[in-house]
Formats: sequence, structure tokens, C-alpha cells
Amino acid sequence: MLLVIHWNVDPEIFNFNGFAPRWYSLGFLFGFMIGYYILQKIFIEDKENTESLDTLLLYLIVGTVMGARIGHCLFYEWDYFHNHLLEMILPVRFEPEFQFTGYTGLASHGGAMGVLIAQWLYMKFVLKKPLIWLLDRIGVPIMLVACFIRLGNLMNSEILGAATDVPWGFIFERVDLIPRHPAQLYEAIAYFLIFLVLYRLYWKTDIKHKTGRLLGVFTVLLWTARFFLEFFKKEQGGLETTLGLFSTGQWLSIPLILVGLYFMFRKVEPIS
Repeated sequence: MLLVIHWNVDPEIFNFNGFAPRWYSLGFLFGFMIGYYILQKIFIEDKENTESLDTLLLYLIVGTVMGARIGHCLFYEWDYFHNHLLEMILPVRFEPEFQFTGYTGLASHGGAMGVLIAQWLYMKFVLKKPLIWLLDRIGVPIMLVACFIRLGNLMNSEILGAATDVPWGFIFERVDLIPRHPAQLYEAIAYFLIFLVLYRLYWKTDIKHKTGRLLGVFTVLLWTARFFLEFFKKEQGGLETTLGLFSTGQWLSIPLILVGLYFMFRKVEPIS
């Protein structure tokens, strides 16, 4: 017990007369700001107009939050939300009494679907290019955003790891006194390493000229990492309670890995 790390960080940076910005929100914002800068560099490299990037950023933020929220409600708390459908898209609960909750329930698989829809809308109505062009590039900044989001989860003492006796285990004192794997930190590190791989592939190789190839690498690396990292997490309910064997996150990751493998190994002609 002497070797574990006691974690009791206040999720709020400060609280001034009810104004209480949270570390999670700061990480979310910081990640999107850096991601915006990286995507701007990518657009310039590909000789695309950067004027519409502000619109894309708005689409992605809305798509991420709404997709992650709805995904959480569908995959993890459907027993409650199928009787409270309006609460799926509102940051409040009406029962047992009215309460402002914010968007506290967020699922990364739902966020991925929200981001995909947001990109489709942007490419169809704004940039007017094939969706796969953006999908081949968006993974680079997205992995950095995901890294900051998981660090925000750590600051919130949420998405807990499974109980452990490793010396780097965390006791999340705001939750319980059980030493746990810092699963949020594991994910943040994994996502940052994937970001470095994708960044190097885009800038140092010709993979961006092979339609769908970088998308495939991004998808396989992300969801394979998520699949194995799930073994270090506390059970979160959902599909694992009905299907068994794997966790909900693992069941949802398997089809995405298969999609990524298809894009990695399908035959394509390089484009200039």
C-alpha cells in the first residue's frame, strides 16, 4: 500500500462564485486547439484552402460531444435512457428531481461515429471533396485530442482501471480506496504514441497518396490499442453483461479493426 499513488485531484481548476472551469474541459479545448494547428499544416501541405477550417472545428466539436454522449447512453446506460430519450441530448436529468449534469457520460466509440458524421457533412456541404480524403488526414490530430481527453478523465477520477497490486497503482480517493491500474494514463500514452506514428507516416512517407491507407493504419492502431487496454479497466456494463467474454469496448472495437485492415491491405493506385 505504501507504493501506490494516492490520487485526489480536484476536477475543478478553481471555483469563483460558482464559476468553476474543469481540467477535463481545459484538456478538451487544448487538444482541439493543437489539433486545429496540425490540420492547418496538413491543409497547407496539400494545397487546400484553410478558410473553412473554423467550420470543420465546429462540426468536429459538436459531433464528438453529441456522438460520445449518445453512444454512452446506448451502449452503457440503455436501461435508464430508453425511458428518458430527451435526456440523451440534454445536459440535464429530470428524475428523481431536475439536475444539471453536463455531458458526463461519454463513450469513445460513439464519439468516433459522431466525428464520422461531422466529417461527412463538412465534406458534402463545405469542402465538396470525397470523404475519404479527410479521413486519411484527420486521424493525425484526432489522436492528440484523444490523448488530452483521457488526461481529463484522469483528472476527473473517471473511467477507472481494474484493481491491481502493481507499485504504480492509483488509489482514486474520490471514488474508493482500492489500488487500480491508471487506465486513463495508459490510454493517453498509447494515443500519443499513435499520434507520433501517424504524424511521421504523413510527413515522411508517400502514404497520403494511397487513398485509404493512412485511414486503415489509424483505425487499426487506435482500436487495437483500445481492445487490449480494456483488459486493464473496471467493468463498465453494457454489452459485456449480455454477450460475455469481452467488455463492451472490446466488442465495439472488433468490427472497427476489421474495417481498418480492409483499408490497409486493399489494392489502390497511388495518386499524385
